[in-house]
Amino acid sequence: MPAIEHDPATDTWLLTTPETAYAFRVEPGGELRHLYWGARLTLPQALAAGRDRPPVFGFDSPWDGTEELPAEGGLRFGVPSLQVRFADGTRAVEWLPDGAATDEDGGQCRLEIRLRDRSYPLGTVLEYRVFDDCDVIERRVTLVHLGDGEPIEVYRADSAAWVLPPLAGYRVSYTTGRWSGETRLRRHELPAGELTLTSRRGITSHHVNPWVMLDDGTAAETAGEVRSVALAWSGSWRITASRTADDRVSVTGGFGHDGARWTLAPGESLTTPVFAGLYTSAGFGAASRGWHAYIRAHVLPRPEETRPVLFNSWEATGFDVCEQNQLELAKAAAAIGVELFVVDDGWFGTRTHDGRALGDWTPNPERFPHGLRPLASAVHDLGMKFGIWVEPEMVNPDSELYRAHPDWVLHFPNRRRTESRNQLVLNFARPEVAAWAHGWLDELIGANDIDFIKWDMNRPFSEAGWPDAPGDAERLWIDHVRAVYAIMERLRTDHPGLRIESCSGGGGRADLGIMAHTDQTWISDNTDALDRIMIQDGYAHLYPPGTMSAWVTDSPNNLTGRRIPLRFRFHVAMAGVLGIGGNLLNWTDAELSEASALIAVYKDVRKVVQHGSLYRLAPLDPEVTAVQYVAGNRAVVLAWRPAPRYGQPARPIRLAGLDPASSYRVEGRDYPGIALLTRGLPTDFPAGDYGSMLAILDKVQK
Repeated sequence: MPAIEHDPATDTWLLTTPETAYAFRVEPGGELRHLYWGARLTLPQALAAGRDRPPVFGFDSPWDGTEELPAEGGLRFGVPSLQVRFADGTRAVEWLPDGAATDEDGGQCRLEIRLRDRSYPLGTVLEYRVFDDCDVIERRVTLVHLGDGEPIEVYRADSAAWVLPPLAGYRVSYTTGRWSGETRLRRHELPAGELTLTSRRGITSHHVNPWVMLDDGTAAETAGEVRSVALAWSGSWRITASRTADDRVSVTGGFGHDGARWTLAPGESLTTPVFAGLYTSAGFGAASRGWHAYIRAHVLPRPEETRPVLFNSWEATGFDVCEQNQLELAKAAAAIGVELFVVDDGWFGTRTHDGRALGDWTPNPERFPHGLRPLASAVHDLGMKFGIWVEPEMVNPDSELYRAHPDWVLHFPNRRRTESRNQLVLNFARPEVAAWAHGWLDELIGANDIDFIKWDMNRPFSEAGWPDAPGDAERLWIDHVRAVYAIMERLRTDHPGLRIESCSGGGGRADLGIMAHTDQTWISDNTDALDRIMIQDGYAHLYPPGTMSAWVTDSPNNLTGRRIPLRFRFHVAMAGVLGIGGNLLNWTDAELSEASALIAVYKDVRKVVQHGSLYRLAPLDPEVTAVQYVAGNRAVVLAWRPAPRYGQPARPIRLAGLDPASSYRVEGRDYPGIALLTRGLPTDFPAGDYGSMLAILDKVQK
């Protein structure tokens, strides 16, 4: 069956993926009415499914909750995906069909639906993209000024609206939180009216992540219909789920900041980020695995790579960074099997605390008298790659950069410049600021053979003005983020060996947008192993474990004061991309020996963890939480039991994703696959609190 089909008689379009289908109709009046999103079907079936309009009663709108991209105007009273204002003050949009186009490129097909306003020079292109290897559908919109007269003001330009079918009930799932408590899963009934998730911070934010999952209230981890959508954007954003009084449900989402506008000049276009959707009939676990497969295949720049075990110096030395203590840490790290050594904050300018020197990106001459090159060379000689922490978008007022260029920061005339964490935000929408940032980063990376940068961004926007902007200053909300993407891409092109970790005070910038330009994400500054189980669970609902940096740090933990055994800390961090962040110089010989052995185990299983299919076996169970990874003939199980109860032994853990007709060898003993799936894998936790286990299952070859 073709990936895109068209019925000219009704102007109906059907898009198909390996397991799903999506259909809509272009009405004669230019409206795009959604017809179907669910299990795969044929074009005749789609036509039959869309034969009747939903009934409308009383004062209800015939369009709310039915359109592919609802624009302000007419009898529409829901959340508009598109709001514009023409030069004469007109705000309503009335579309006329303006053609369509399809193309195929390898394993993907793209559809463009073109519309134009019947009276004003505004055109739009709705783009749909489907793939032959996953069930995700990408959508985005391009607005075009088709005339040569007055500009058009764009106040809202969402990427898409997703329409749900009539269901017996509606439930919404998403993640929320705060700094050091990110990505906590929330799941509750979708209220009548509007539920808006948003960031007005200029970054994705720690407080809510740009995705939602919706079901009828009965879906579970392994069964039930789930529809989910995710936005690929790293700045301010909004996703609104609407539920009308007659239970019509739709979700619209896109980039941009409340109240800000984009002035579309004649001949100019504005393209939104991707707002992707995924349907599955096999529950929340299948939804997560579907997103993971899509991200690995179509988002990440180098998905085939296996991420190295890293050491980061932040919790070990803080701002007390110098060549000698970093070299001592590097030797200790190399001895236990670390493959990438990363120097964190404090290496540059006069940086001895967080109130000075951001923006002065040259090595501190007292701490690194010969620059970074000797340390980088020594790290390479130890057999490790060398990485460095940077925060290019920030500046301290107490810095040489700010004293030279106070106009480079976001600010308004006659308003205070509010500091957060002693920082102000540099305006990357200014070409000279973006050029400066790329210049020093390019030189730093090239001059010191740097293999890895941790790109941090530690505060939100405030006073987001640009007094001497050459045009529309409010574009900075979008252009700043685009400049960050562009700089990362230039660096990756010019330094092919460079790998980048996204960080924003922990998990403040974790999204599909930044993932297209980075290799992994630092998801939280909270390294407490018990807290991380929940944070990592929420993160992995959408994003693959192979992008999730996780560190083993010292005990007691610097945030919570909790004392947790080294084995448990390792087993939690081994659920993603393993890193070490403790002060190895203070670890005992026994701890170093245990760490070395656990790192060796991780290296043996990390291809399965980072590239395999994830199954949540006992998601956030109060007694035992377990996850499983399956890749080819191998599976890995990680399980954690924080607090056992007397007289209540841990029950076996029922596995998933295995071949029921095969057997699997675990520590020299063979288990039938069907038994592991139905009766479970026996658990073997050490006595006491914070018990954990890692099991490796190898399929027995006949």
